[in-house]
Order: sequence, then C-alpha cells, then structure tokens
Amino acid sequence: MDRARAWTVAVFSFIFADAVAVQARGPILASLGEEFGASTAALGLVAPAGTAGFLVAVVVTGILAGRVRMRPTLLAGAACTVGALVAMSAAPTYALFLFALLGQGTAAGAFRGLDRVVLSHLHADSRARIYTVYTLVWAVGAVLTPQLVSVVLAVDEWRTLFLVVACAFLPATLLAARYDLPSVDAERSISRSDLARLLRRPAVLGSCLGMALTGALEGVLFTWLVYYAETMYPTTTANALLSVYLLAYIPARLGCATAIERVPHLLLLLTALAPAVPALAVAFSGVTGPTLFVTVFVAGAAISIGFPVLSAYAVESAPEYSGPLNAVTNGSTYVGLAAAPAVVGVLANRYGIGSAIQWTVVAVAIAFLLTIGTLWRWTGTPGVPQGE
Repeated sequence: MDRARAWTVAVFSFIFADAVAVQARGPILASLGEEFGASTAALGLVAPAGTAGFLVAVVVTGILAGRVRMRPTLLAGAACTVGALVAMSAAPTYALFLFALLGQGTAAGAFRGLDRVVLSHLHADSRARIYTVYTLVWAVGAVLTPQLVSVVLAVDEWRTLFLVVACAFLPATLLAARYDLPSVDAERSISRSDLARLLRRPAVLGSCLGMALTGALEGVLFTWLVYYAETMYPTTTANALLSVYLLAYIPARLGCATAIERVPHLLLLLTALAPAVPALAVAFSGVTGPTLFVTVFVAGAAISIGFPVLSAYAVESAPEYSGPLNAVTNGSTYVGLAAAPAVVGVLANRYGIGSAIQWTVVAVAIAFLLTIGTLWRWTGTPGVPQGE
C-alpha cells in the first residue's frame, strides 16, 4: 500500500471509529444514570465533557497545521484516544468518567484537527468530493453504533462497550505508526494578522455560524433522542429510532457527493435544510409509531447536509489555509455540539424532555436557514465567493 492510500485509509478508519465513540454516548445515558445516580441535568454534562477538550485540541492543531509535526501529532492523538476509552470503561465514579471522556475528546481533537488537512492535500483535485466521502464514512459508523450498543448491553454492561470502541481505533493507530506521511508542503503557516483577516471573510464567518447551528442540531439529537424515545419505547426500539435518524445520513450524503459539484453550495443548503423545520416540530410533538420514525428520518437527511457542504464551502474559499479553516469550522461545530445538549438538559428538568428538545431544535433549524439566506445576500452569490 502506498503512503497516500495508507493515510487515506487511516483517516477514514479514524473518522469511522470516532463516529462510533460519539454515538455510543447517547444510548448509554440511562445506564450511566443508574450506575452513578446522576440526574438528567448531570447527564447533560456528557456532551460538554466529550466536546470541551476536543474543541481546544482541534482549534490549536488546526491553526498550527503549517508548523506542527503532523505525523507524531496524529499518532499521539490516535494512541491516546485508545487509552482514554479504556480509562472510561474502568471509571469508578461519574466525575472520573467525565474526566476520562474529556481526555478522549482532547486526543481525538488532536487527530481531527489535522485529518482533513491531510486529505485536502492528498486529494487536492477532488477536495469537495473527498470531504463528502469523509462525512459519509462517519455516517456509516454512526448508523451502526446504536445496534452495536444494543448487542453489547444485551450480553454485558456499558463498560465493555468502551473497550470495544477502543479496538475500533487500533487500525488508524497502527497505520499512523507504520507509514510516513506524504508531503503537505502546500499548507501555509498563518500569522495572527492573516488569521484575523481570514476570520473576517463573509464566507468564513457565515460557515462558522452555520456549523455551530448544525452542531447544535446534531448534538441534541445524538445525545437526547434515545433518552426521549425511552419514555415511549423499550431501549432496543429507542436505539432503533436513533439508527433510523443516522441511516438517513447515508443516502443524503451520497446524493450530496454528486450534487455538491453541480449545485451552488448555499442553494443546496437552503433546499436540503428547509424540510428539517416541520419534520423536527412534528417528531417531538408527542407522536409515536410510523409518523415518529418517518419525521426523524426526514430530519436526519436534511441535517446531514450541513456539515459536508459548509466544510467544503469554507475551504474552497481559501484552500491554502485548509488547516486553520478546518480548525475554526470544526471548532464551531463542536461549540454547538457541546452547548445545545446542556441547554436541553436544563430545560428538560423543568418542562420535560419532549418540549425541551422540540423548542431547541426548531429554533436552531430556523436560525440556520436565516443564516444561510443572509450569507447568500452578503456575498452576492449562492456559490463560493471568489477574490475575497
């Protein structure tokens, strides 16, 4: 296997495993509550704990992508992720579990801050498509996770689940240890003044806000959908509902991989995300049966388009700064992922989980559509603005 292919496989295997690690958190909230006696508000800390370290690491490594030694950083991130997951499986208290989760997020963030930089330079001629495939691989891992959780919990406890997840990161770790990284000399270092100018570009500002809102939607559903469904269904059915939501990502992102090369980015986002508002409003209105499953699928298909399209939109606006752009867009996504589930946890204690989710996700989805419409008006084009 040549180095370019080996590192492409390493990145894709890591993102697959990272999807499993992230999606495993929501379905075990009830188990964590029983094990540690945690309240609903305390369980809402799982998402911020998994995201805080990730956010810092992904921003720092991404911004310094033109200066840091990439291969050692990627290898350390993959190896430390494995160690942190093992620590999570052995945590004797909820506080220590959250601390190990913080470490796992930090280690994963060190890898994720650089992985799309590597792909950007290995596949410079097909950057938008490779980013969409990257998110599709993530979606496949995410879809499989709820059923993996059900299988593991059927035969053992939640601690075993994190040992299984740790094993999923071993291929990326071994490939990073085995192969030298191909040259990414085209990646430019960035000064503070250049970074400030970059962040003032409409395409970058709009992408960051849009990514934060997309992250908020995904964070709420990843964290709380199973918990909500367990108020109406047994755990296996509740996990199946999350699988349906995530299953929608696969056809949607397959279609996106083709559409992104033919349809202007902002037009694609508005068209794709519009159905999310009514779908989310109905899904969390208390409906059950086929209506719940269909509306959750529609919402998943719509929301799944946000991340790959905005990622490509931001990087295509300044491809020579793919590292810093990867950092700020990833970081924005995880701000939303961390904050929104915690807000829902607080609201749920007072108003109930269904109302808390519905109010939050509908408001965020509307804000996303307004953001994309404003960005289109600001830049004067539905495509990537040129010559900013």
